[in-house]
Amino acid sequence: MKDTASGEPEPQEGERLKGPPLGEVLEFMRLLWAVDHGLQSTSKRMESTLGLTGPQRLVIRLVGRFPGITAGTLAQILHVHPSTLTGVLKRLEKRGLLERKSDPLDGRKALFALTESGRALDIPSEGTVESAVQRVLSRMSRNRILCTQDVLTALAQELGGVPHPEEDLAADSAAKKPDFR
Repeated sequence: MKDTASGEPEPQEGERLKGPPLGEVLEFMRLLWAVDHGLQSTSKRMESTLGLTGPQRLVIRLVGRFPGITAGTLAQILHVHPSTLTGVLKRLEKRGLLERKSDPLDGRKALFALTESGRALDIPSEGTVESAVQRVLSRMSRNRILCTQDVLTALAQELGGVPHPEEDLAADSAAKKPDFR
């Protein structure tokens, strides 16, 4: 059956709705915005149902996986500036979900671990971004997942959200060189 307004066939159930042809770049950007909107909406819903935003939950899950992690290492894993993470860590600490201890080897660094209340939240939960990602990944082949990760990594690198591998190597070698100035 044709839609009388556009002359285009009406989509059948299960078919993708087609809009105007956007081209590869604009279509990809449209999907990225849709993912971003979904992340934001789910994060707000998580806050009202679980008491944690998406980023707060991700920090809980990471600290649960790596007890004694530093804020700097967490920031590296999340690809954010440490100052961006400070507010999240303080809120979780204030709520009694994280505990901060001084690093015995370097008193300037803080090490983070989950409290008993934090550990209670460090479990898979429905209605989270994580559960949505898990459902989608379970339907995809390993090859599709790896290809998607490659595209997203390249885009993150291009946008400056993730360092290029050669930048990592340059930073590592610069850190190892003595400064004789």
